[in-house]
Amino acid sequence: MTIDRPTVRRGTNLPRMGDFNESVVLDAIRRAPDGLSRVELATATGLSAQTVSNICRRLLDRELVVEAGKKGGRVGKPRTVLQISPGGSFAIGVHLDPAVVTYVVLDLVGGVVRRLRQPTPQVVDQAQTLADMSAAVDRLVDESGIARERILGLGVAVPGPIDPEAGVIVEPPQLAGWERVPLRDRLARATGWPVVMDKDVIAAAIAERWAGAAVHSGNFLFFYLGTGSGMGAVVNDVVLRGVSGNAGEIGGLDANCTTYALVEEAIARGVLGPEKEPDGPGQAERSLLDLVALADGGDGVARGIIDGWARRVGRGVSAAATLLDSELVVFGGPIWPHLSRLFLPVVNPIVASSPFVGKMHETVVTGTALGDDVGAVGAACLVLDQTLSARPQSLLLA
Repeated sequence: MTIDRPTVRRGTNLPRMGDFNESVVLDAIRRAPDGLSRVELATATGLSAQTVSNICRRLLDRELVVEAGKKGGRVGKPRTVLQISPGGSFAIGVHLDPAVVTYVVLDLVGGVVRRLRQPTPQVVDQAQTLADMSAAVDRLVDESGIARERILGLGVAVPGPIDPEAGVIVEPPQLAGWERVPLRDRLARATGWPVVMDKDVIAAAIAERWAGAAVHSGNFLFFYLGTGSGMGAVVNDVVLRGVSGNAGEIGGLDANCTTYALVEEAIARGVLGPEKEPDGPGQAERSLLDLVALADGGDGVARGIIDGWARRVGRGVSAAATLLDSELVVFGGPIWPHLSRLFLPVVNPIVASSPFVGKMHETVVTGTALGDDVGAVGAACLVLDQTLSARPQSLLLA
């Protein structure tokens, strides 16, 4: 089974809802890689032909879409197809991971134009770190050759928990020195860009929705595997954030699924030597990759540790998929590329064996389509999503 049914939001013909309708049309075009004609847009969105025509004219004027040839129908003359213009606008994404800071410039279709990576400082001088991040952003934009006026803003993805209203990192368990840091506003002042901030796992889920494995799904889970782990959920095309914006912190499961926990278990069982004891997130990740290499090479104890980890994760995502009636589970994060071939054979049968899944629908399990940059891509997608996506809550009257 594949998820290939485009989910298109419906518009409203009320004239005061122009901004929402514009986003609905743009979203429909974005989700159709081969493009849509104005007639198809009217059918898909429920908007009148005149409303669609007016909106398309505005989108063309703003260079967000382009006319991309003709498409023949059963009757009548061929219709002009509209597609997203990748270079119409751009967004910057910054992912602050305990091991590495990743920077990307993203185009409108989710393509990475330029990327940059730097190790995360282990001894935090906040002023210097912010200056370094600002300099990295400037360097990234300069090297991309993109005109600054075409960049919509900067998104930053960070480990939770966060205070989303204040733009503050609260107490990230593996980022010492980042307690109660108002990163969003400080980064905005340092770079001069408008900044939006969210948890890395939520940003990654938005990335998959915008340009990844979940483009055609409005009900899915994203499980993030990095220095720590977390889960993002999308239900009926809405990202679940919870009352404090921290949905997806997975408590006891995370405690047993960190790189530190796996490396410590491997050392305790004699699979890794004491020299692999991690002195920071970067070393923990390198030691974990050594464990994965041993498992790949046929070491039974190493494979048992990895399989046990995969079973814990599989049971967790199966329960969450059942609870939320999800049709898709996407795995990703910095260490996922090294784990996919070991994890999927264990996780797939666990999810497939769910009685609810068997009775009602299949739940597809897959890996990210965005590689290990998914956190940074997600950060940039926060900007694109907030700026350009249809937001049904905007229709609510005050």
